[in-house]
Amino acid sequence: MGKCACQQNKATPDRYISFDGIDCEGNARLLMEMILAHVNDPAKSNKFWDYFLKKREGGSDPKPDDLFLIHSNLNQIRELFEQYNDEQALKLLDKIEIECC
Repeated sequence: MGKCACQQNKATPDRYISFDGIDCEGNARLLMEMILAHVNDPAKSNKFWDYFLKKREGGSDPKPDDLFLIHSNLNQIRELFEQYNDEQALKLLDKIEIECC
């Protein structure tokens, strides 16, 4: 009996078949560093990013993991990177959205 289609092309990760081969947590950590590089600058922060950082630390709720926090705030994160023309961060955000969210 041959391999199922999901096992035949392991070179291209596919989240609909398996998260195997996709570093969602690592990419989320890297993207969070990119977010922090912007929002830790008082000139680039605002009340939303203050809330975001507080939520990341647990605030009054359980502390979410970075991937969940990114997934929950995709539009705001995209807007931040677009506003400051951060193409590298936008590419990573797109990768995370496609592969992990």
